[in-house]
Parts: sequence; C-alpha cells; structure tokens
Amino acid sequence: MKNKNTIVFLTVVITALCLYYLSITFFSRGIQADAVEYAQNESGVVDQTKKQAYLDSIWMEPVLNILGAEFTYKDIKEIELNLGLDLQGGMHVTLEVSPIEIIKGLSGNSQDADFLTAIDLAAERQRNSQAPYTELFEQAYNETAPGGKLSRIFANAANSGRVSFESTNSDVMGVINEEVDLAIDRAFQILRTRVDRFGTSQPNIQRLQGTGRIQIELPGVDNPARVRKLLQGVAKLEFWEVYEPNEIASTLNAINTELDKIETAAKSAVATDLASEIQPAATQSENSLEAELPQAADTTVADSTETSTPGVSSFFALQRQGPYQGFFYDLADTGKINRIFNNDAIARLIPSNLAFKWGVKAEEGTELLQLFAIKSARGEAPLTGEVVTDARQSLDERARPAVSMQMNSIGAKKWKNLTGANINRRVAIVLDNYVYTAPNVNGEIPNGSSQIMGNFTVEEAQDLANILKAGSLPAPTRIVEEAVVGPTLGIEAQRQGVTSILAGLLIVVIFMIAYYAKGGIVANVALLFNIFFIMGILANLSAALTLPGIAGIVLTIGMSIDANVLIFERIREELRNGIPLLQAISSGYKKAYSSIIDANVTTFLTGLILYFLGQGPVKGFAITLMIGIICSFFSAVFITRVIVTWMTKRGNESNISFDTPLSRGWLTNINIDFLGKRRLAYMISVIVIAVGAIALSTNGLRLGVDFKGGRSYVVKFDQPMVASDVKASLSSGVFTEDGVEVKEYNASNILKVTTSYKVDEESTEVDNEVRGTLVTGLASATGKTFVDGKLNPDAGEFTIIGSSKVGATIADDIKNSSYKSFGFSILAIFIYILIRFRRWQFSLGAIVALVHDAFIVLSAFAIAGWFGISFEIDQVFIAALLTIIGYSINDTVVVFDRIRENLQLKGSKDLIGTFNESINSTISRTLITSMTTLIVVLVLFIFGGEVLRGFSFALLIGILVGTYSSVFVATPTVVDLTKKTLGAAADREKESARARASAKAEATAQQA
Repeated sequence: MKNKNTIVFLTVVITALCLYYLSITFFSRGIQADAVEYAQNESGVVDQTKKQAYLDSIWMEPVLNILGAEFTYKDIKEIELNLGLDLQGGMHVTLEVSPIEIIKGLSGNSQDADFLTAIDLAAERQRNSQAPYTELFEQAYNETAPGGKLSRIFANAANSGRVSFESTNSDVMGVINEEVDLAIDRAFQILRTRVDRFGTSQPNIQRLQGTGRIQIELPGVDNPARVRKLLQGVAKLEFWEVYEPNEIASTLNAINTELDKIETAAKSAVATDLASEIQPAATQSENSLEAELPQAADTTVADSTETSTPGVSSFFALQRQGPYQGFFYDLADTGKINRIFNNDAIARLIPSNLAFKWGVKAEEGTELLQLFAIKSARGEAPLTGEVVTDARQSLDERARPAVSMQMNSIGAKKWKNLTGANINRRVAIVLDNYVYTAPNVNGEIPNGSSQIMGNFTVEEAQDLANILKAGSLPAPTRIVEEAVVGPTLGIEAQRQGVTSILAGLLIVVIFMIAYYAKGGIVANVALLFNIFFIMGILANLSAALTLPGIAGIVLTIGMSIDANVLIFERIREELRNGIPLLQAISSGYKKAYSSIIDANVTTFLTGLILYFLGQGPVKGFAITLMIGIICSFFSAVFITRVIVTWMTKRGNESNISFDTPLSRGWLTNINIDFLGKRRLAYMISVIVIAVGAIALSTNGLRLGVDFKGGRSYVVKFDQPMVASDVKASLSSGVFTEDGVEVKEYNASNILKVTTSYKVDEESTEVDNEVRGTLVTGLASATGKTFVDGKLNPDAGEFTIIGSSKVGATIADDIKNSSYKSFGFSILAIFIYILIRFRRWQFSLGAIVALVHDAFIVLSAFAIAGWFGISFEIDQVFIAALLTIIGYSINDTVVVFDRIRENLQLKGSKDLIGTFNESINSTISRTLITSMTTLIVVLVLFIFGGEVLRGFSFALLIGILVGTYSSVFVATPTVVDLTKKTLGAAADREKESARARASAKAEATAQQA
C-alpha cells in the first residue's frame, strides 16, 4: 500500500490532538462537578449563584499542569468542547436595532409631515418584506413626496459637513445607511461589554451580517427577565471628575480601620466555613451588573482570611501594583471588593460626594482592573451623553490613534467649565457605570470640540468613538427571537443524546461483525476512530455540541459504514469472480474509491449550504455533519486499508475475512428487471404524491414558530395531563382554537403550548402579557398553582421550564433561508453530477429523484396528520430534508458510477440490460447501507426526545424513499430521457477505452 507511513503518521497526530482537547474537556467537567457539589444544599438543590462564585474564584488560578505548562480555569474553558444551550440550559436571544429611531435622530426629530408618513409607511411594509428598512423608507418618501428633497430634513447642525441643502437624495441616503451601520456596531459593542460582564461562562455574541440584528447566547442563565432588562436597557454615558487617592485619604483610612475591626472579629468568632455566611448574590458576576457601588446593605464583607497583617484590611491587602497611581485589583478579587462596599458599616463611611466605579477592562498585559474614585456631588454627572453630537476615530499631532468629539452648544459650555476646572487632572468617561477611559486634561477645551488621546490602537479608538456616540444617537433594541432552555430540559437532552449514540453504535457494531466477520471488526475500529475524531475536532474548533449536532453524529454512525460496505461488497464481488484475496482487496478499494468520493462530496455540499444559510441549531448540525463526512472518509478508506494491509502482511490471508456463514451468499446472483417495472413505480409515486397533495390541501402542515412566528412554552406539571383537555380549555378563553396548540412533550406531565396570540407585537410588555395570560389560563384549566421554580410533588403546581419566541419578520427570514437552502442544494448537486458524469441526463435524473423524495416526505407528514400524528415543520425539519437529499444522491451516485463503469466495458449493445445489471450489482450495498442507517435513525426516533422526533421521522421516510428512488426513479429517468444519445455516447466511450488500452499495450511492448 502506498503512503502507508503518511497515513499512520496523520492518524497518530490527529489522535494525539483529539486526546489533548478531550482530556481538557473531561478535566473541565470535573471542575464543574466540584462547583455543583460546593453549591448543593442538603436537599440536593444547586444554588447557581454560589456555583458561579466558586468558578469565579478559580477563574485565573492554575488548575492543571501538563508537562510543565500551567493552565488556568479560563484557559481550559477556552479550549474545551462546549455544550449548546439545548444540552446545558440557557438563553438564546436575537435583538434587532431599530433604524427608525436612528433616522429620526439624524433628522433632529423632524416633524415634517411627509417625513413622518414615510417612516410609518416603511415600518408597515417591513412586516412583509425582506428589503432593508432604509430602502423601504427611501421608496416610501419618494411616493409620499414626489420630487421632495431629503436634504431639507437632514441638513442640520448635527450633520454639518456631511449633508447640505444641495445634497441629493442619494447622498443623504448614503449618510443614513452609514449611520445605521455604525449604530448597529455601537449597539454590538455595548451589548458585548454587558454580556462579558454578565457572569456566565462562555457567552457568545455575534452580529448577523446583512441584517440589523445581534445574536446572543448565554449558557446557564436562570433569570430570563434580568437578561431582557440587561440587553434592552438604554446606554448611559456620563463624564465625571476623578479623585486622586491622596484626596480621599481620610475616608480610606476610616474604611481600613472599620474593616480591620470587622475582619478581626470575624476571625475570632467564626470557626466554620465562612463561605456559608457570604451572601451569594454579592459575587463578581452579580454585582458587576448592578448599579454603581455602594449598593444595597449587606452585613458581610470579604473573607476574613484575606489578610493576616494586623491593622491592614483586605481592601488594602488585595491591592496590586498597577502601571500608574490608583487602585488596582485582580479580576478574581473584584467580587470581594464589592462585598466590602455592600457592608452597612462601610457604606456609612463613604461621603455622598464619593462613588467607586470599576474600569471596563483589565490593564494591557495584565489581569488587573482599576477602581476609580469618582466625585459624585448630588449624585448627578456634570455632563451626560445627550450633549455629544458626534465622535470619530482620528489621529493626534503625532499621528497616533485618538478620538475626536463634538458637542452641542449646551454641552460645549459645560465641557469648557469641566475641563477648565480639571487641568492636569483626570476626567472619567463612563458608560453604563463602567469607566472606559479617564484621560488627563491638558487645558480648557472651548467650543465643544475635543480630542481624547491615550495608548489606543486604531480599533480601540474606533470602539471608544462608537461608545461616546452611543449617547447622542440611541438605537433602541427589541427582542425578535428568544429561546429559554431550563436546566431540567438540558439534562434530559444530554441523557437522550448519549442514549441515542450508544444504542446506535452498539447496533451497527454487532451488525458489521455478524455480516462481515473480521472485516466488520476493522470497520468498527474505523467507526470508533471516526466518532473520536469528530468530538476532538469539535473541541479543537471551539464549536458547541448541540442536540441536532448529536443527531448528526448518530447519522454519521449509520452513514460512515457506507464506505466500508462499498469496499467490502466490491471485495466480495471480486472474490466471487475467482480473484485471489490480496488482489481482490486491492481491486475492491480501487474500484470503490470514485463512488465513495462522489457520495461524500454530494452530501458535504448539502452540509455546506446548511451551514451558510441555516440558523441556530441547524448550523450545529451542519458543522457536525461536515466534520463527520471528512472523518468517516479518512477512517473508512485509509485507516481500514492500513489495518487490512497489516493483517495480511507476508501473505497471511487467514487473518482477514469478509463474510460469515450467516451472510455468505446473501444478496448475490440477483437478476431483477427493475427497469421493466419503472412505469409501475412511476404510477405508485404519482399516487402517493397525489394523496399527499390532498392531505396538504385539507389538513396542511403544522408549521412551528420558526416559520409562522409566535411563542411557545414548555410547561411541567406535578401530575400527568391530557393535552387535548388543556387545549380545549385554553381555546375557550383569550386564545382562539386556531391560535393555540398543545401537545405532550417527552413525558405525560410535560406539555408544549404554542400560540400565535399577538404574534405581530414583539415588545417585552407584550411578551409578559402573553406569558401572564397563559399562566392564568393554565391555572384555570387545571386548577393548579403556578410556581416559578422547582415543583413540589403532588402539590397541585406547574412551572414553565422552557420557552421560545420568533417574531414575524424573523419567521419570514427563516422561511426564505429554507427555500434558498433547498434551491442551492439542488443546483449544486446538478452541477456536480454534470461535471462528474459529463451528461446532463444523469444530472436531471438525479434532480428528479431528489424532488420526488422531498415531495414524498412532505406527503408523509401531511398523511400522518390524518391519523392524529403531528410533527412540527421547523428549521430542524429543513435540516432533515437536506440530509435526505444528501443521502438519496449518495445512493443514486453509487448506481450511476456502476452504470458508467459498465457502459465503458460493454457499450450500448443492450442498454436496458446494462442498467439493470448495474442496479443488481449494487443492490447489496444499497440495502445494507439503508438498513443500518434506518436502524440507527429508528434509535434516534425512539430515544432522541421530542425535539428530534420530527427530524428522525423525516429521515425514516427519507431513507426508505431515497433507496426506492435511486432504483426506480433516478436510473429509469435517465433511460427514458436519452436511450439513443446515451447509447451512442457509450459506444464512443467504449471505442475510446479500447484505443487507450491498445495504445498502452503497444507502448509496453515497445519498452520491452
């Protein structure tokens, strides 16, 4: 075997890397288990705040040493395999930044009638349009005021130098589009800072390019209301004077004396673990999001063990040497400092004109955070962000990045007074109670123009300019999509995922050994390598493992043996033809290679399209599927070849076998006239699709909130409930019968309630109203009491353990994205088949089969509705449909590949016979692969839980119909399209192949 050493080397390297990343993941899980044990009370309830406090305390501490390299808990979290929100609980939010307020702000809140009419008209049209709001606004204004000039509205002091009365509408719209983009960037920066400060591990925030939306994921969140308030709060920009340490020396000494007394008394009085006395709510993750220090009274302070120096309290003992004068503390100690200021006795010592505020980020190259002493006379900032009209990244006199800022006339006067009173002192620029910068003032700044200089990079200067500008041009955000997964659902999803993987793996392993003997053992080794590589690469890429991702792994288990089945069936075929074993092995791998390549590429293309056009959980599925395809190709083709070569070295053929007494002779010598039955097959397909069309027109499909918008809630009761009774009761109230759906979800005491009530209204107030209405309706329907937390058994209670919301606009986007995914998948496969087989008839035959499969699956969903079996059509269903396309084309390509091979050998003498022979010779591979994949998907259907029920049902139907269509639709379509042209082309290829063989033989003879 060629390149054997290279394959062994790559396998060892990849295995070592996967071991490294997965071992770190297992170690991290151990730390989290310790945190859970620490935060668990006697009744087994975990205090999430206390758990987070434990993790915060070791965030920057070395917790692992590998060959002399120390890893902090922060380092470990950055390289471990993450779990998606559906596996650990948490909150997913998509925010939309309102361009309406941005445009109104640019206009100086113009009251022009045409302008306001255009604003309202564009907002109304946006509900049913995918066009950007600014484009709709321009169209609406041109309709409302034909020939009107936008410059008369936007030529104001705030836009001086950019918009004049001579500016064209196109010029004005250019400025508006730029400002909308900048406003979204500013909102993103503010939200990212808030999210990073939220106190949850591994938060994720990203801007969805091409939209005005920002997507945020917060694992482990157990207070959705707080998150909504955090994300939708208005940014508050302030300018404050700063005290130097020597100016507040008396206050600091008083704090030190009082705190030392408290800590000394605590040492002598407390003999047990002081952690139980510390209020969990005062951790860094909690306090860092609340109002400025000091906060509400708290009788506790920092741990009394922080200092052992008499007369020196922990406030001073925890201080670190910073790059310049000031108060600097380790990030891990900020929660302890917060607890000091929350103590009643300490808070009384702080005068009313003094407040402490943290810097927003650690000093460069350190993990030190500065605490600023702010002059807070009367609690009001001398200057606020409302006066800032513009802020831009610029360069100072030494060409270093800086920030130029412009204020209105009122602000200019206040800024002049503030800077004049603080020459050679610092002025803090504060956003949301965090100090972003506190530059020294070099002199009085008149006219409201100023430049902030510091040790900025270009990016930092741009960020600061955006932050400053956020105060002058607010861009309100609204939640257009939301999903909350409670920890109970997350744990259940983990259990279901693990069960599905283990059950699917066990079945495939047993079958492969039973059917292929020692060859099956080799395939199973490759399968284990495949799963191991998938998990390791996911960790290496810092990707999150989601429940759909687990579905991708389960599906990969079924599909990954396809390559080995192709190879082994080819080997068995060669052996039946009397070829010696070693030669049969070499020939089997060689002949199967092109089919394996084509099958994997077509499936990979669908995964790639899913990744780029899918959203949320679909992306997780696509990533896992693509990684699985690459890993399965490497393990099934190359690793198995190395193992088989090793087993048969020195001609020891008894070490390997590819059949058992049970499988010997199965699916061999088949001679069925498949093409002779094609018209019957066409008729069967037409009948099924026609029945499905009737079911679709009468019963329809049950669209999930992904496609129609709305809100859904997962409700857990203390006793089993009847879904139909609950729906009947809810439908008689505020919710109409068409506006609410209730179905059992994973267990008889858990219901999923979906409603389109007030679907077009997306404000937080309406969210709370709908939730409150549902709670009231359920309480009335069931006679039970709502509790916001853990249920007490048989206490007559219910709680909401999960929820999701999709706005109407987002739902339209998801639908359009789904259509594009399907269309692009069909187009990509058509082009690939055309390139590989060089005949459009093969491409068209494959596409006809794929569209046929999609229609059959949709028909099956509609027909199932007649029998009371209802599955939601959502994003995960679209992932299933595209997976079916990939799987079906996989089957079709294998048949096409054998047809191409036989045509080159035999020409067109008996075209129908050649096609039939090709189908018959590949039917064993087709049935074996379909059976194993079908069994694995059945396991997913049984154990995968309600989230994946529709997904796995679609795959069950899709695998069956995909196998059928590759034999009875794709191949017959090719025959019926081009009997004559295909035969002529085959004859030409046959003659060409003979000519090449003759030339090669002649060249060999001449060399001899």
